[in-house]
Amino acid sequence: MSKTDNVKGYGNNSINWYPGHMAKAKRMMQDNIKLIDVVVEILDARIPASSKNPDIDELAKGKYRVLLLNKSDMADPEKTAVWKKYYEDKGFFVSIVNSKTGAGVKNTTEIIQKACQEKIEKDRKKGILARPLRAMIAGIPNSGKSTFINSFAGKACVKTGNKPGVTTGKQWIRINKDVELLDTPGILWPKFEDPKTGLHIAFIGSINDDILFPEDMAYELIQILIKDYPQVLNERYGIEIGDGSVSAIEILEMIGKKRGCLKKGAEIDLLKTSKILIEDFRTQKLGKITLEMP
Repeated sequence: MSKTDNVKGYGNNSINWYPGHMAKAKRMMQDNIKLIDVVVEILDARIPASSKNPDIDELAKGKYRVLLLNKSDMADPEKTAVWKKYYEDKGFFVSIVNSKTGAGVKNTTEIIQKACQEKIEKDRKKGILARPLRAMIAGIPNSGKSTFINSFAGKACVKTGNKPGVTTGKQWIRINKDVELLDTPGILWPKFEDPKTGLHIAFIGSINDDILFPEDMAYELIQILIKDYPQVLNERYGIEIGDGSVSAIEILEMIGKKRGCLKKGAEIDLLKTSKILIEDFRTQKLGKITLEMP
């Protein structure tokens, strides 16, 4: 299958990538939703809107909801605070976490209990005191879900990886006497209505890079950086973009020249340069960056 079969370009169109295993995973979540008390959705703090799967909202109707802004160490902390309040105002219980270091992870039991306080009280009145809360962990691929679970549980109980599709089936994990987790595979949704959503998800590595177009992604990322973090390009690559009249492709060429990404005849290798820029973003070499605001 070609790239164009999977990805409907950028800009005026949208990325459309929905492998069969994701449809199967969604059906599995639908089958198990009746078993759980609360849905805990892992969001990437760099893209708190784009990484929020609208299918989860539909799936979790009638359930208590917790949102975890994960990978907070890679995001702009001031913007993360804005996102936390934004989602709290919408009725979600929200926590800021960094699964790799464990920051904020231990508070998850407390926030799950707060979200389920109504149920806990109902159980208490019925004389049910020892039943652990059952939480479904959901999130898009590469959101750090498995790393979070291992950090929360204090042991390596699920596989982890820096590519989508590592978790392929469901598994129950007993965290402590108060909480049991149902881990689920990371899923996207069939169509991104806003093309920026697809781009943002591609930037963080939640879509297989083999079906993407690095040059197009780099142009879009540069435009975001020019608007919101213009100093980053100078600090990382030693280039001057002046008053903003320099185009994205010209900036990419400047980066390529600085990094020695040259083909025969001194032509700039834009593909290689694009991959460097995207990797620098993903590995935080560009600093703490949030790509969107409410």
